[in-house]
Amino acid sequence: MTHDFKNGFSRRAFIAGGASLLAAPAIAQDVNGAGTVEVERDLSQAVRRNISSFRMLEWQPYFSDLNKGAILVDIDSRALHFWSEDGTYNLYPSSVPLTEDLTRRGRTSVVRKVEGPEWRPTPSMKKRNPEWPDYVGPGPDNPLGTHALYLGWTYYRIHGTHDTRKIGRRSSNGCIGLYNEHIAQLYGMTSVGTQVLLI
Repeated sequence: MTHDFKNGFSRRAFIAGGASLLAAPAIAQDVNGAGTVEVERDLSQAVRRNISSFRMLEWQPYFSDLNKGAILVDIDSRALHFWSEDGTYNLYPSSVPLTEDLTRRGRTSVVRKVEGPEWRPTPSMKKRNPEWPDYVGPGPDNPLGTHALYLGWTYYRIHGTHDTRKIGRRSSNGCIGLYNEHIAQLYGMTSVGTQVLLI
């Protein structure tokens, strides 16, 4: 029998969610470069070994205030940190760009929010992958998942993914990816103008 917590989560859901949150960074630390495809292994040892790199952070070293909230993406630890205006904090495992030349760092902001985003490959993606379609509408085949936060930099987004194997890995063409459940939560907490810093 499960017991409901104040916020509506069951004990079973809480434990399962916590286990998935801990397992994801172990993949992030263990799969890099040449070993980017499927890895089958027991994650329990890796979680204990690597949990320190997936850590909570304070917002003050990175932002002067929390006006409209703040998102910090740590490329190296493959984690997205979010603070709302009232200081509420959330930490999510993420996918990050596949290579350093696809990675952009610095300050920007959320300029647009879309539920059920459409996807078109960028010209450089199309050059690298000419077989890719020119357009994918909203739905289960869309690489942007269920929600997308468009950033002030052209072609850069924080978005969901239907391919959960990508989370915790260097696997994107430049964007930051989250589990669909996590991007839906983040989408609900952010607004146009939310600060974003990629480090």
